[in-house]
Amino acid sequence: MNTMRKFRAHPFRLGCLTLILILVVIGLFRLGFITLEDKGFPWAEKDKIALIEISGVITESEEIIDNLREYGQQETVKGIVLRIDSPGGGVVPAQEIYKEVLTIKKRGKPVVTSIGNIGASGGYYIACATNKILANPGTITGSIGVIMALSNIEELLGKIGLKTTVIKSGKHKDMGSPLRPLSDEELGILQKLIDDVHYQFITAVAQGRKLPLDKVKELADGRIFTGQQAKDLGLIDQLGTLEDAIAYAAKLAKIPGKPKVVKPEKKRGLLSWLLGQYSFAPSHIPLGLKIQYLLPY
Repeated sequence: MNTMRKFRAHPFRLGCLTLILILVVIGLFRLGFITLEDKGFPWAEKDKIALIEISGVITESEEIIDNLREYGQQETVKGIVLRIDSPGGGVVPAQEIYKEVLTIKKRGKPVVTSIGNIGASGGYYIACATNKILANPGTITGSIGVIMALSNIEELLGKIGLKTTVIKSGKHKDMGSPLRPLSDEELGILQKLIDDVHYQFITAVAQGRKLPLDKVKELADGRIFTGQQAKDLGLIDQLGTLEDAIAYAAKLAKIPGKPKVVKPEKKRGLLSWLLGQYSFAPSHIPLGLKIQYLLPY
C-alpha cells in the first residue's frame, strides 16, 4: 500500500514502470511466437522458403553462416534463397559461405540465388555454390578476379619531415608497408599469392557452374557482365526476379502453391529487438594488406 502511494506521488516512476512492463510483455509475445513457429509445432506453417540477404561489402561470414545453418536444419524450411546485392569483399568470408552452401545442398535442401543490382566477384563466388542462379537482364555480375591495393606514403611523409625506423626479423616482414615501395622480388611474391587465390576462384566457378576450366579462365580477367551476357555465357541459369527465384526454389523443394517466405531476425540491441526496429551501419573494409574478391568502386 505504501509502495503504491509512493508511485502515485511520483508519476514519472509509475510511467517508467508501466513502459518497462509493456516492453516485457511485447518481448515475451515476440519470443513465444518465434519459438513456437521455429520448433515446428502442428499449428506452425510448414513448407517455407527462407530468404537470406547478402548485401554490401562482405567483410565477415559469421552471421550469414549462422542463418544458413539455422534454416538448413529447420524441417519446416524446405529451401533457401540467397538475395545477393554485393560487389564482393574478403576472400575468406566468401569461401566460408560458399562451403556452408555446399553443405546444405549435400543434405538435399535446394539453395537458389537471386542477384539484385550487383553480384560480382565474391558475391558471384558465393552464388556459384547454389543450385541455380537468377539475375535481371541489367544486373552487374562476373568480375572473376582478385585484387590487392597498396598505398605508399613515403614521399608524403618526407614533405612534412617525418622519418620512420623499422626494425624487423626478416627482409619481407614489412612487405606491403605504406612506408616504403615494394621491391621487384616482393612484387613477384605477392603476384604468386594473387595467382593462387585467383585459381581457387576459377576452380570454384568451374565446379559450381559445371563449365570447362579453360572457358572460365578466358572469362576470369576481372571483367564484368550484364545479367543477359552472363546467361549467354553460362555464368547464370536464367533471367528473373526475386519472386521468380523464390518460385524456383519452391519448385525444387516440391512445394505446392505459393510458399511462405521467412527471413532471419536481424542482430540488434534489446530495445530495438523488443520494438521490432532495425538499425543499419555502413559496411567498410579496413585499409591494409588484404586480398579481396572485390569489384573496385
